[in-house]
Amino acid sequence: MKLRSDIIDYCLCLKDVYEDYPFHDTNWTVMRHKENEKVFAWIYEKDGLIWINVKCNPESRDFFRTVYTSVVPAYHLNKEHWNSIILDGTVPKDDIKSMIEESY
Repeated sequence: MKLRSDIIDYCLCLKDVYEDYPFHDTNWTVMRHKENEKVFAWIYEKDGLIWINVKCNPESRDFFRTVYTSVVPAYHLNKEHWNSIILDGTVPKDDIKSMIEESY
């Protein structure tokens, strides 16, 4: 998974999810729950790569930050509760999906 469209398509497979562009800036895509409109994934391009911000519990937050150099404290969000995943090809697809599902 390296493309924005891959991430959006995966998120849309989850139940009751929709894609939104709240900032009128096509660089920022957010994925929301239909029922409560809460965001569970922020998708954007930074430094020539696609990044995803996902919410996580403290155990998985620290685990993924330790295991992968391309999982870092979240860009523009609370670093205690959110991680950024940089889609540079170093994080396996299953781990990306797992982090998205936890955030969802």
